[in-house]
Amino acid sequence: MTHVRRSITNAFGLTALIALGTACAARGSASPEIPVRIDPIAMPFPEIAVPAESPMPAVRAGLVRLVDSLTQDTTFRMAHWGILIMDPEVGDTLVSLNADKLFMPASNQKLVTGASALSLLGPDYTWRTPVLLRGTTRGGTFRGDVVLVGSGDPSWSEALHNGDAFAALHPIADALSARGIRRIVGRIVAEGDAFPDAAYGYGWGWDDFDFGYSAGVDDLQFNEGFFRVIVHPGARVGATVTARTSPIPTYPTLRVSATTREPGDTITARTAPLEILSDSVASTLHVRGTVPLGDSVIITRAYRHSNDAARMALRTLLAERKIQVTDGAAASARARVDTLVILTSPPLRDVHTRMQKPSQNQLAEAIFKTIGREITGVGSADSARAAIERHLLTWGIGAGEVAIRDGSGLSRHDYLTPRAVVRLLTVMQQQPTFDLFFAALPIAGVDGTIGSRMRGTPAQGNLRAKTGTLDKARSLSGYVATSDGHQLVFSMLCNNWAGSVRDVERVQDAIGAYLASVKMSDMRWAMP
Repeated sequence: MTHVRRSITNAFGLTALIALGTACAARGSASPEIPVRIDPIAMPFPEIAVPAESPMPAVRAGLVRLVDSLTQDTTFRMAHWGILIMDPEVGDTLVSLNADKLFMPASNQKLVTGASALSLLGPDYTWRTPVLLRGTTRGGTFRGDVVLVGSGDPSWSEALHNGDAFAALHPIADALSARGIRRIVGRIVAEGDAFPDAAYGYGWGWDDFDFGYSAGVDDLQFNEGFFRVIVHPGARVGATVTARTSPIPTYPTLRVSATTREPGDTITARTAPLEILSDSVASTLHVRGTVPLGDSVIITRAYRHSNDAARMALRTLLAERKIQVTDGAAASARARVDTLVILTSPPLRDVHTRMQKPSQNQLAEAIFKTIGREITGVGSADSARAAIERHLLTWGIGAGEVAIRDGSGLSRHDYLTPRAVVRLLTVMQQQPTFDLFFAALPIAGVDGTIGSRMRGTPAQGNLRAKTGTLDKARSLSGYVATSDGHQLVFSMLCNNWAGSVRDVERVQDAIGAYLASVKMSDMRWAMP
């Protein structure tokens, strides 16, 4: 069999790969040695009866040859590929490669989380966070505790409030002002047990915990679990830099020892790069190293203590609204408890879109555990796993086809088969929430995590799919319309390759572009 050499991919790119598929199609019409992969189709897909003497359509043969050539290239000699491409209209398998093997899906796990949430919770589901006053008010002073009863609401963020991370908390300040309260003597307290298990998922990398994408989730969350450290150089070489955090300007605490270097000093840049390190309890960050004169640096980090970040955010907002907070003793157990306000999140439909387009992990984890809480009464990962697995069974996806450990795909113990992914995507086409599910997926060459991929090909603005990226795991699964308007469903999962991520993306992009460039009428078998 002819293989695509890596040099072809590198030198000619996606256009060359699409052309290769077309050439394969032309060769296939005259070649009796085409390796046909037509697997038995797992019910409830309808079976297609293909007469034994029917020749494979040339365009379909080209697709098979393209997939075989790309995945068997020497670049992937140690890789594990799983690909399934279906024509859901008639239940026809166009390509199947290891479709029933388990793969680490990375963020393709969010397809399972999102589809399950839209079905089990509904697109109009909202998180509600009661805010209580436990204490007494005299004049303009409240003495006692302001209690935030966390529900796991993931929406207190810049992304879901037009750039204002504090917007979700404004009703608290408004309600205090309406009561004439201008001073609080006491505490801002986080209570509740919405998510009673660990803040981090099973199988997450402990050495990723400082990075924004790996922030934990808790009953209270602020700004999707991450913040920015903004560092500016001093006025001269050798001067100490200045640093601040955003969106909460005073949390966590910074200790700054970094200095300013010459702009062209590459030796110092290599030996003393800017670093931001956490102390043993991650309540203080140490900023050390160097920053070039006339430049600035922004580094994103994760809040290690989610509840504390939310409490500090409220304290910051109240100070801005001229409501003074002075630390005081805890409220008495006999103190009066009054509901100040109940914060309500945007609907799940909006949160779901924010999760899928940029592949936001903390939203996925909050949605995941919320499924467990609403369906079983316990907001733990184990409860969510049980609820989702039971739900997937009703969609024809068996327990052996999935292994669910979290909602985001950060866990290296999540596994899916390509067939399970395709089945889920196909079932969603029949659901009343499909338009929402479909619209939330990144669009090739347009937005989300594939906004820069497949540009200049028929897949641009057409193919919608969820990516997934972990070390040695790269996924792409979703929908693509052929040139004559027929929607195909696909899942392309790759594990354990030894090259760059771009090597895998080139294969996925070439196959996606080929599917978008052909007519479905040229792919289907000629029936007698």
